[in-house]
Amino acid sequence: MNDLDVLRVFCAGDGSHGNTLGVVRDGRTCPDDASRQALAAELGYSETVFVDDPERGIVDIRTPGTRMSFAGHPLVGVAWLLDIEELQPPAGAVWARDDGEFTWITARPEWVEGKRTEQYADAAAVDALPGPPPGEGWLYAWAWEDKAAGRIRARGFPRRPDGTITEDEATGSAAIVLTAELNRALNITQGAGSQILTAPAPDGTVEIGGRVRFAPSGLAGGTSGLARGHLPAVAGGV
Repeated sequence: MNDLDVLRVFCAGDGSHGNTLGVVRDGRTCPDDASRQALAAELGYSETVFVDDPERGIVDIRTPGTRMSFAGHPLVGVAWLLDIEELQPPAGAVWARDDGEFTWITARPEWVEGKRTEQYADAAAVDALPGPPPGEGWLYAWAWEDKAAGRIRARGFPRRPDGTITEDEATGSAAIVLTAELNRALNITQGAGSQILTAPAPDGTVEIGGRVRFAPSGLAGGTSGLARGHLPAVAGGV
């Protein structure tokens, strides 16, 4: 596709790691549910975003198997790409800001569905997991690296029946759930080395931020490297 950007979201300080995200800048190229789901499955990223109105921030989020009303790393990524202050996924309005190094979104924990957290004894126990622990349902395995500093080691296991994604490299929505449970700001290292920052707000929302970079060319076709904020206007939306 010539309108597909591939990003890495929640990169480490040196720009490495991060969770891969596909962004279809013109949602009209996949106008119906079937074509969008087929493309998301073909790309195989944990999520793919279809932009239906870049000015109003109306977006459609897909995994390889389903449509999502909210997801963290896709919205951080597309907020960075579109360079706008508000996004409109199905769950509701998401405020966004950019402080130069990190892109942040503000969301409600109740928008996150089906993600369970489980604390382990220490970071070494999380690292030692050979793969998804036995059981069903999305699991966020975590442990304190430095409790006083709010530093956490985590790994995310979708445990989907179709087995499309064995381990998620960086999961914004799970980090939101954990932040709400602990009610404190966190600095999370997930997967191979991705970094997620979070902070709870008095109104019950959680702000989540991370670094976003264009993925190296060759991960997918398209125009990775297109200037941020200069995307073609799309009429209408979903």
